[in-house]
Amino acid sequence: MKPMLTTLALGMSLAFAMPALAEGQHGGSHDGAMSQAPMPAMNATLSDGLVKKVDKGQGKITLKHGPLENMGMPGMTMVFRVKDAGMLDQVKPGDNIRFIAEQLNGALTVTKLDIVKP
Repeated sequence: MKPMLTTLALGMSLAFAMPALAEGQHGGSHDGAMSQAPMPAMNATLSDGLVKKVDKGQGKITLKHGPLENMGMPGMTMVFRVKDAGMLDQVKPGDNIRFIAEQLNGALTVTKLDIVKP
């Protein structure tokens, strides 16, 4: 009888400890959802792009770009958000740029932008 009570007590202890351990492994999120940290851009290389459209009202830029090495994405034309709205004041359609894009809060976002001087 004593071994059975010991096993039962151990099982109950683990049952109560597991949710706390699991929460600690997910960054301490209290809403039950796993938090998504942005991928660090420390090793990201700049990609070439051509500005097709600037939408200051929406904080977006349309770029025809080469491969995005840090995201494993081939070249294409697509719309990105910008991390800083001031970036959009620096560019106009037709400008050649070098940029870094990252996944931030579920959206593809330009986090660094340099204009290529002719």
